[in-house]
Amino acid sequence: MAAHHCAVCRRTSFSGRRHLYSPAHRRRLREALERLQEEVAAARAAAGAVRPYEPAEHERRVWCLCCGRGVRRDGRRGGLALPGAGLLRHLAGPEHRRETLRFWRENRAEAALRERVLVPADEYERLAQAAERALAAYRQREEERLRQMAAGIREAERRQQETVRAALQLQTEAELGAGPPGCSLPAGPDRDSSWDAEQPGLSRMQAGPDLNWMEPGQALTFIGHQETEGKGNVHTGAKPPWLTEEEDGSKQQIGPSYEEFLKHKEKQKLKKLPAERVGANFDHTSQTGDSWLPSFGRVWNHGRRWQSRHQFRTESGEKKKKR
Repeated sequence: MAAHHCAVCRRTSFSGRRHLYSPAHRRRLREALERLQEEVAAARAAAGAVRPYEPAEHERRVWCLCCGRGVRRDGRRGGLALPGAGLLRHLAGPEHRRETLRFWRENRAEAALRERVLVPADEYERLAQAAERALAAYRQREEERLRQMAAGIREAERRQQETVRAALQLQTEAELGAGPPGCSLPAGPDRDSSWDAEQPGLSRMQAGPDLNWMEPGQALTFIGHQETEGKGNVHTGAKPPWLTEEEDGSKQQIGPSYEEFLKHKEKQKLKKLPAERVGANFDHTSQTGDSWLPSFGRVWNHGRRWQSRHQFRTESGEKKKKR
């Protein structure tokens, strides 16, 4: 018996066309048609809606079981998206109707379910007109919103200009109230509080600081610029202290020496060791003789106890002779 490939079940059957009447094929066909019918119902319900176009949302495709290919679900008009318009246009086309008849004939589907995946021409025309009206209304609302935003911007600019104009007017009035340029306040002790009381408004606030704070008859003495040869700081161009040399020719040492740094480094290493370790409190500067040696066989605890002391004395004597 010839092999038969079923696109719905995605398998090859060697029982011929008897596979089309099997319970498994009928169940898979019913589930696939239900998914397509759900997409068609959602597209019809969303007809007439307008949304701003988002590629991640409105580029989704729907698998058409009858045509065997993916169909774009939503339509697009510039920067606007029409939900479900792409799928409805495909379902109303003659190619989809022809492929639907072929699919129903090949898979022995129920004839009553065929009209659920088709869109008549008059219905599609009605849905298309509703979408055009919704698109025009959406554009009108957007234009009205833009006009309101523009009116708000113009009103804010007008208020800003009025504020600037009022501030300039106040400044001009203050300058006129201060008098002509030739007039000046009396200097020295002749000026009294009566003069300040006569000045109106902002002229009193804009009066300069009182420069006659010294007693009459006093004067300051200028002693000249004080310069010291060879001295100064880094801000006046002098050498920094770590580059200057002493009178004996040696450079001034700033900070700890290298030997002190090495000692400090060793102390830091010892701080990491446990404080209760053996020999932590040993005084390395103390003078010790050969009597401090323990009475056991040196490091490896090998040999007799007295050999350690005798061997140390022998080695120390040889070292003294070499010296």
